[in-house]
Amino acid sequence: MNAGSRMITDNLARNFTVEATRPSADEVAQLREILAPGTSVYVTAVPTGAGEETVKAAIALRNAGLEPVVHAAARRLKSAEALRDMLKRLTGEAGVRRLLVIGGDTDAAGPYVDALALIQKGDLRARGIEEIGIGAYPEGHPRISSERLEASMDEKIASATAQGLRVHIVSQFAFSGEHIIAWFKRLRSSGIKHPVGIGLAGPTSVPALIRYAKRCGVAASLRGLMSGAATGLVGNVGPDRIIDILRTSQHELGDAHLHYFSFGGVVPTARYARDLAQASTDQKAAAHS
Repeated sequence: MNAGSRMITDNLARNFTVEATRPSADEVAQLREILAPGTSVYVTAVPTGAGEETVKAAIALRNAGLEPVVHAAARRLKSAEALRDMLKRLTGEAGVRRLLVIGGDTDAAGPYVDALALIQKGDLRARGIEEIGIGAYPEGHPRISSERLEASMDEKIASATAQGLRVHIVSQFAFSGEHIIAWFKRLRSSGIKHPVGIGLAGPTSVPALIRYAKRCGVAASLRGLMSGAATGLVGNVGPDRIIDILRTSQHELGDAHLHYFSFGGVVPTARYARDLAQASTDQKAAAHS
């Protein structure tokens, strides 16, 4: 971790969130030791075993003193009854009050054709959900126009707000700080002031980063990553360089925090995020001593 990263604003670094996919009992136990109580851990949607596995992961995280935020993949829900049953268990057994509502990268298995449909028709507030996250794409989406992305975000925010749901935004990961800042300028200038989790890939090997970038359509970032790899990147690579760039343009970000995708494993990612947050706290304390 370089000196520039240690100078990052306290709140941006400290109020981080992480994502976990199928966290094991051992991983949850380690997260309990690494993360501060109440830290939000996003439980990602998985193609198979999503219902029971997701509920068990959320319960384990809650019992560990962490805050589970569950991905709700609209197109994977087979019926309104399936959504009702899932939310009943999540809210009742795991105390879940926040969802990240996403479309889900598949054909619709039931009545919810996209995230907006789930927000509009899912009756989430009445079923115990108090806040939702919505996805955003600083570098665009490979299959959706930028105009449609902007309109969809407006529609989701309006629908959620009308139902009494709080809203935050979680961005797709990117490897270009410049693209992230440019996107923030467009977002904030359009009047959207909601909290944003800035998607970053936690420490991960270069081949894995390239693989995920291709899968998720992060084309511009992939070109930058390939250029960096060609100049000697080896081993696991963290987002330090991106964080340095974000640090220099903090006034563009507004209410924002770092949101880590754990491609290299949720435990190493959590350690990285904790250490960065601690470095920020130490830097602030030193500045006031």
